[in-house]
Amino acid sequence: MLPWGFLFSRAFSRDPHTAYAELRRQGPVHRIDFPPGAEAFLVVDHEHGRAALNDPRLSKDTAHSTLPVPSEPYFGGTMLGVDPPDHTRLRGLVVKAFTARRTEALRPRVQEIADGLLDALAPRGEADLIADFAVPLPIQVICELLGVPAEDRDAFRAWTTVLTAPVLDRAAAERRRETARAFDHYLRGVFDARRAEPRDDLLTALLRARDGDAALTEAELRNTIGLLIVAGHDTTVNLIGNGVLALLRSPGQYGLLRDDPSLLPGAVEELLRYDGPLERASQRIALEDMEIAGTPVPRGSWVHVSLAAADRDPAAFSDPDILDITRPTARHVAFGHGLHFCLGAPLARLEGQVAFGALLERFPSLALAVPSEELRWHRSGSIVRGLKSLPVRF
Repeated sequence: MLPWGFLFSRAFSRDPHTAYAELRRQGPVHRIDFPPGAEAFLVVDHEHGRAALNDPRLSKDTAHSTLPVPSEPYFGGTMLGVDPPDHTRLRGLVVKAFTARRTEALRPRVQEIADGLLDALAPRGEADLIADFAVPLPIQVICELLGVPAEDRDAFRAWTTVLTAPVLDRAAAERRRETARAFDHYLRGVFDARRAEPRDDLLTALLRARDGDAALTEAELRNTIGLLIVAGHDTTVNLIGNGVLALLRSPGQYGLLRDDPSLLPGAVEELLRYDGPLERASQRIALEDMEIAGTPVPRGSWVHVSLAAADRDPAAFSDPDILDITRPTARHVAFGHGLHFCLGAPLARLEGQVAFGALLERFPSLALAVPSEELRWHRSGSIVRGLKSLPVRF
């Protein structure tokens, strides 16, 4: 059995792909002690991982586990942690507000925000691309999307920084609980203001979203907004950070994309496949005794699907460890698959296209400011994969 520390080690955070390649050679499914004490399994190939992501026998509700865990703020009770029919209702209501048209309409403003951030960096000649660009870009975008007033955005960013940070000890857990309470109080006030004075923003659209007599409850509305912020924030930050690093480590691909911006949509998909923002999918719980790739999975077991491993599976992608921005990558699972496919994927893709395009145009000779081996990755054991910082010069 793999120990729970497998997912928390420095070596794994630096290079999970080598570890997963070795596991794949041994077989597609492995027992793992995570969460500690639970009967749990890790799926590391594309075929069975992709199937598990859309298997109705695998529930998102940890109440079905033989080792239930407390819900995280903003995840319990959202579509991320429930099954149909509740999931169907919640997702349907949010989709009515979070439309493709609303997302695409943001493109000029996302470009403006990205350009403004780079304008501020240009005179310096060097920067931490995570803190100075990858983090503030999605925060400003989500504030614009929701209609958060400009005067509240510093507080909003401070709250979301805590809510998206890993919880590694009791002090961090208590800090997150206090922040969640403050954020809830703020959101209640904003909801009251929007009901009194509706605007053309996502928050007003969510308040108005209905399907017959069904609408989001107050708690569901707060949790949905929290989920959009937390999930969308980490996804975009890590897409930008991981993607820029991958390009800098592949100078030929960097030059190809810099010289031909028409390749941006496909390049974003390949960067998602190559080293995506999520290392694993969120948990699944077996509702019945079942098998995955011939491995017995008892009822109540946790099933973890490694998205990173699935997207480097040589059975699904030729030369998977090579970055190729011209590769057809329609089958990657960086945003999941099936019923729980990431609702914010179109926004993350848009932000990625704008961010990479703006960076390569503004700083065509972008380079790492430290040796690659000095870079540090978050070692939280959570599902996200991202750099702590990315020092660059230009």
